[in-house]
Amino acid sequence: MTNILLFGAMGKMGRVVSQCVAQRDDCQIIAGIDKFSDGSADFPVYPTITDFKDTCDVIIDFSHPSVFDELLRYCVQNKVPAVICTTGLSAEQIAAIHTAAETVPLFYSANMSLGINLLRALAQKAVEVLGGQYDIEIIEKHHNQKVDAPSGTALMLADAINTAAGGQYEYVYDRHSVRKKRDKRELGLHAVRGGTIVGEHEILFAGRDEVITLSHSAASKEVFAVGAVQAARFMQGKGPGLYDMADMI
Repeated sequence: MTNILLFGAMGKMGRVVSQCVAQRDDCQIIAGIDKFSDGSADFPVYPTITDFKDTCDVIIDFSHPSVFDELLRYCVQNKVPAVICTTGLSAEQIAAIHTAAETVPLFYSANMSLGINLLRALAQKAVEVLGGQYDIEIIEKHHNQKVDAPSGTALMLADAINTAAGGQYEYVYDRHSVRKKRDKRELGLHAVRGGTIVGEHEILFAGRDEVITLSHSAASKEVFAVGAVQAARFMQGKGPGLYDMADMI
């Protein structure tokens, strides 16, 4: 049995994780951390992680960048594994994850969907095959409540593509301020926000007289919650290091 501490327990994703765990018999949520609680959870919810005095096997984090540093300190001090799912982290916070992983097991992925991580692998393969002869654009669509743009997943895909291409691309987020032709070294990222779109990501490889499209669409947030719970089970008993979905595929 994996005992989970759920960080961001009362948020939208936290509630979905709770529902997923309730349907399993190999793990349980023993407590949650959230400064807002309406008393509806089936487990105790504490306003800060310092109020949690028990022990857990692993933390699932679907919180907010503003409280992430507190979580990471707790993991390092208590040697507790964590599955980090919070998006919108700063470059400094991501660097801190890599440093902390030297002493504590951490699982970090910008997207917990198995399908998205397969999309990442396919995009890298496409770069290898197409050999830099195609213009690459990434288009992501999310609901109107999402605050970060582009999405962490879009950046994850861009980084994977750029790695496969030897780091030759420059990310371009906005073209309206500069009137010039597209540079071959550009990798465009575009964000759409509207309605209740859960998450859609599309990668365009535009060449001469043909366009190749790779895409993924999530119909519900449950796919991310299921991935996070599977990752939590995977992380139990792991040694220090930085893990991601590739380690589970």
